[in-house]
Order: sequence, then structure tokens, then C-alpha cells
Amino acid sequence: MADAARTTLHTLTATFHEHPPPPPPDDPNPLDWPDYAPAKARAATRTGEHESVLTGTAEIDGTRTVVIAFEFGYLGGSLGRQTGDRIEAAHAHARRDRLPVVSLVATGGSRMQEGMLALTQLQRAARQSALTRAAGLPQIAVACDPTTGGGWATLGAGADVTLALPGAQIGFAGSRVRPPDADPAAYTAEGQFAAGAVDAVVAPDDLRGTLGDWLRLLTRPAAAPAPVPRPLGRTDLPPTGWAAVRRARSPERPRAQAYLADYFTDRRELRGDRAGGTDDGMLCGFGSHEGRTVAYAAQCGTATTPAGYRTATRLIGLAGRLGIPVLTLVDTPGAANDAAAERAGAGAAIADLFLAVAGAPVPVTTLVVGEGGSGGALALAAPGNTWVTPDAYFSVIAPELAAAILKRPPDQAERTADQLRIRPQDLVDLGVVRGIARQAP
Repeated sequence: MADAARTTLHTLTATFHEHPPPPPPDDPNPLDWPDYAPAKARAATRTGEHESVLTGTAEIDGTRTVVIAFEFGYLGGSLGRQTGDRIEAAHAHARRDRLPVVSLVATGGSRMQEGMLALTQLQRAARQSALTRAAGLPQIAVACDPTTGGGWATLGAGADVTLALPGAQIGFAGSRVRPPDADPAAYTAEGQFAAGAVDAVVAPDDLRGTLGDWLRLLTRPAAAPAPVPRPLGRTDLPPTGWAAVRRARSPERPRAQAYLADYFTDRRELRGDRAGGTDDGMLCGFGSHEGRTVAYAAQCGTATTPAGYRTATRLIGLAGRLGIPVLTLVDTPGAANDAAAERAGAGAAIADLFLAVAGAPVPVTTLVVGEGGSGGALALAAPGNTWVTPDAYFSVIAPELAAAILKRPPDQAERTADQLRIRPQDLVDLGVVRGIARQAP
């Protein structure tokens, strides 16, 4: 049987230098499990490997990285004590040489023949991941088929960026232990992508390029704060508050996608809040601007859901750990305020984003490109470094709602907009924003 792990490494890497394996444990069969030694011998004969993972240093599309590759043919890619030894040594190597870690995961879970000693390897893997994270080094996982059990719940789902191969079986529960009536689609790469647990489903032929892009973006941070994007819409200032509102709500006004395309030469997207939610109205990821990496979180003009706020918080946290400056684009009529949003923890999600922006260890630059609707917009705005385009506004509340709260008739919304002083030039005068974005000369 061909060695699947080495075959995958051959297709992904320009070079691969295997790390010497740690010494074996003194007691290779701690539970005196019948037939354990012969089972390992048969697995070694089939695969050519002596454990379920091999580790080494590789170059992927120009970036040196430490790779942890699972061999599913060796006892189902299960984690035992020697697996933990190898994972620990690989992370220590990455921290010593300041290299990112890529995990190619294919596992059925912990090795039953070693009982609880095998299960505790998940704690070791988590500890090493935490140390590598604290060292400011990125971790990328590729969930192959299958990726289940503790391997998914540590190296897979716990990575900074998680990719998956199409059709791969992915989930904490393996096929033999999940409820018989469970929806099988939930345990697939596509199902995990829909639930926000996977950032992208990547075809095998595209995996090398995708990994190369992510490694380049996560290891080459810009050294200065993100520059303010140039405005893409109107450049004249609105005469009234209501004119500012109408401009911001115009369907012709450029949205986040246009700004991101204009600002970045290439980019990759983070998807999902890692709590079962996604929001297509909040675009988050990393892109290349003038040859260096800037992280971004951009609202797309819709009401932002709790999942959107949590995804932005995830983005800012990761950027902060990796030393990558952040650009945020504000454009929302406000936070989603329906019952579903409240049940999903809207208040806590918005609070966490406020805290993430306020406490970010990297500079955050904000441009309001459309509607700035109340606290749902302000949560994404950088204190002291927020700018506004001429076709945007920022308001404590929508003028129509302000009029209603003040018990004014609906036709007073326009006058209320003027009183709220929400035009770009008003925001500058009030000191709410630093300035108005201008076209480059």
C-alpha cells in the first residue's frame, strides 16, 4: 500500500526534510493489549511508516514551514503516545526556528490500545499549539478524509486557518459512534464550511497554491498601520444630513467588495465564527497591499449578525497575535435586532468586538464607506483612527428611528438628520473621525 502521507507531501512541497523521531517509550504496550505489537508491525509493513504521523521541515510555494502529516493507513491515523511525542517535537522545532506549522490531518481519533494514555495526547497537542500561538507563529490545518475525534478537536479545528478537502468526513464524532439518525451532511467538509468551522474547501490540485498564499500572507506583515483606502464614490460633500443618508443608501454607491478589490492585489478569506455561524455580510481575511499583509474586516451594507461580529473578533485576535495591522470598513444600517440575533448572543458578540478593537496590539485603521448605523457600526471602528468617505454617514441612530423615539411625525426624519449632524464634515468638526478620505492625486 502506498504511503499516502509522503505522496501528499511530494505534491505539496518543493523540499521535505524529515525530523528524526523521538526515542520510543520504555513500555510500548502500557495496557498489555493483545495483538498490539503485531498490529503496529502490520501497519508499518503496509505504509512504510513506524507511527501515524511524520514530521519535518518543508518549503511550500516559497515559505519554509514545519509540517505534521498524518498517515491514515497506520492504525487509522490514531493518536498514541509516540504520536504525541512527534507532535510536541515538531512544535518545539517550529518555535526554535520561528516557522509556521501546517498540519495535514487524517485521523480516526485516539488509539484505543493505549487507553487514557492515548487520550491525554490531546492535551499535549493543545499545549503545544498554545505555546506556538503565544510565540506569534501561524498554524494552518488541512482536514483530509477522514478527520474525526480528538485530532479534529485539537489540530484541525484549533488551527488559525482550517482548510478541508472536498467530500472529506470531518467531525468530532466518527461514523461508528454518531447517532444513527444524524444528518450525514453535517459531518462533511461542505457541512463544516456551511457551519463556519472550515475557512475553505480546497480541491487537491489547488491545495499547494492555497497553502502557499496563506503562508505568505500570515508571515509577511506590513510594518506600518494600514493606509486609508481612497474613496471610490462621490467626492463632493453632501449639503444636508438627509442628503448624506440618501447617498449612503444609494444602490450605486461602491460597497466593501469594490473597496477590497481596489485595495488588495490578492487576498484570502476567513469564514465563520467557530461557533456554528457565518455572516456573508461581514468579509474577513488577509490581503496583500503594496507587497505586505494587512488584515481586513468589512461590513457589506447589511445588518450584521452575531456570527459576523464574532468572525471579526476572531480576525482581529489572529491579526494581533501575528503582528498584522488591520483595516476595517464600516457599512451597516445597524446590528441585526431580531429575536434570532438576541438568542444568538448579539450583545455579547458586539461587546467582544468592542473589546477586541480597543485592546488590539496592532494598529487598526477604519474607513466608513456607507451607513454607520449606531453601535452595530461603532463596534468595528478604531478609536482615534476612523475616517469617512464623502458618500457615508455615521449616526447614533437612523434618522427615521430617532424621529419616532422623539415622537415626531415621519416627515420630520429629514430635519432630524440635520440635527444629528451626521454628514462627513460634521463628523470631522465633532472630532468623531480624523478626516474625510480623498482621491489620490
